[in-house]
Amino acid sequence: MSFWEHTYELVRRLKVVLYTLVISTVLMMVFPANISFFRDPLGSYEPLISVILGKIREQVLPKDVTLIGETFVNPIELYLVASFFFGLVITAPVLAYEIYKFVDPALYPHERRGLYPFLTSFAILFIAGLIFGYFVLVPYGLMALLPFFKVVGAEPYISVTSFYYFVLILTILTGIVFTFPIFLTLFVRFGVLQTATLTKNRKYVYFGLLILVFLVTPGEGGLANFMLLAVMILLFEAGIFFAKRYEKKGEIRRPRWFEEKQQCKFCRKDMPANVTFCPNCGKSQK
Repeated sequence: MSFWEHTYELVRRLKVVLYTLVISTVLMMVFPANISFFRDPLGSYEPLISVILGKIREQVLPKDVTLIGETFVNPIELYLVASFFFGLVITAPVLAYEIYKFVDPALYPHERRGLYPFLTSFAILFIAGLIFGYFVLVPYGLMALLPFFKVVGAEPYISVTSFYYFVLILTILTGIVFTFPIFLTLFVRFGVLQTATLTKNRKYVYFGLLILVFLVTPGEGGLANFMLLAVMILLFEAGIFFAKRYEKKGEIRRPRWFEEKQQCKFCRKDMPANVTFCPNCGKSQK
C-alpha cells in the first residue's frame, strides 16, 4: 500500500472510533435507564448516566457527607463530562481493536505471538487497578479526609463536581499505575534497562514510587497513600521477576540507538564498539 492508502485506512478507522464515542456519549446522556419508560413515556424519565452516578454515590460517598450543586452550571457540567467519560470507557475497546487491525499487517508471526501476552497482561492489570482504585482506594481516601473537617470546624458539604471528579480521576489513574510492570518488562526486554541496575538502586526506586503516589493521590490521607505504595512496590518486584526471565532466556533485544559506540581512529566517525573494521572507511582499529 502507498502512503496515501495507509493514511486513508487510518482515517477510516479513526472515524469508526469517533462515531462510537459520539454515539455512546449521546446514549449515556439521553437513553432511559428505567424500562418502565418504554411502557409509559409520560411517566418518570431517568437517563442512563443518572443511574450510574447514583450507584457511585451509594457505594463510595460517606454517610456524613452532603453533596451540593454550589453553582447553577455545576450539575450541567457534571452531566456532560460524566457522559463523555463513560462514552470513552465504552469506546476504549473499539480504539484498541482499530489500532491493532491497523498495525497487524506489518507484524511478523513471532511479533504477534510476543504481543498477545503483553496486551492480555496490560488489560488484566488495568482492570485490576480500576477495581482496586474504586473499591479500596477511593473509600479509604474519602474516610481519611473527613477528620480534617472536624479539626477546622467545617461541615462536610462537598460540591458535586469535586466528589465525582475525585472518584473518576483517582480510579483511572490507579488503573494506569497498575500497568507499571508491563512497561518495566518491556524496557528490560528491549535493553533500555537492566534488572541488576534496578535491584541495586531499589531505595531510589522506592522513593520515586513514593513521589508518584503523592502525585496520583493528592490530598488523601496516609492510609490510602500507604496502601497504594505497598501495591506499587509489589508490582515493581513482580515486574523485576518477569523481566529476569527474559534476561535468563537471552531474549533481550537491544535497539541500535542504544548500542555502545566508539570513534574511528582514522575517519573520526561513530561506529559500533564491538566492530574491528570501521564500516565507514573500512580500516582496522587494531
